[in-house]
Amino acid sequence: MEIEREKRPRGIYLLPNLLTTAALFAGFYAIVAAMNGLFDVASMAVFVAMIADGLDGRVARMTNTQTAFGAEYDSLSDMVAFAVAPALIVFSWSLSHLGKLGWLVAFLYTAATALRLARFNTQAHDADKRYFQGLPCPSAAAVVVGMVWLGSYYNVTGFFVALPAAVVTFLMGALMISHVRYYSFKQIDWNGRVTFFALVMITVLIAGVAMHPPLVLFGVFLAYALSGPIMTLLKIRKMRRRLHRAERRKH
Repeated sequence: MEIEREKRPRGIYLLPNLLTTAALFAGFYAIVAAMNGLFDVASMAVFVAMIADGLDGRVARMTNTQTAFGAEYDSLSDMVAFAVAPALIVFSWSLSHLGKLGWLVAFLYTAATALRLARFNTQAHDADKRYFQGLPCPSAAAVVVGMVWLGSYYNVTGFFVALPAAVVTFLMGALMISHVRYYSFKQIDWNGRVTFFALVMITVLIAGVAMHPPLVLFGVFLAYALSGPIMTLLKIRKMRRRLHRAERRKH
């Protein structure tokens, strides 16, 4: 017997959709800034879009204003802010020097984000809330634009890093559509207690972002992007050890 899915109420609520519009605006502004060669500003705009995108869903859940319209609007906003904007930013900064290969990599990244969003929307009700299947598109966008921001900070011309930039962009797209699992952080109790060590680490992270935003943000999101494959490899290794022990017991 098929379980009937919970239907979201219809209607348009101001606050969560206002935050979604802010994310959409930041994504559009990032594209305009990249077209004018302001790659650091464009990268910062994508991070602003990430903040607004993270708040709209949380606000909608807190105020019980989740609607089908809001979910669709959020996906369209994500497509601009985390697919088109990062692809055009990295293409304008570096990939354009590779000719057809450059725009092909940028397109593949955009297509991978669209596929990631479509899969997430269709599996949202059935998926394990503790994990994401594939790298979340905001995190992938953060790695791509973080790389651009870091390069702009150190005055690195995109021509000299075109191939590494293409590899990073392609890998982020591949991780988005992969079946690699990533911790979602949705099970964290934000009202609960934390250890003193956790509080110190959070303080150090905030201080690091304040001191050197492009380096720290790029490093944090790159580490998160790599955490999925690393956890998968460790899990496979653990399963192989169990199978090896089971075979030994049989003999």
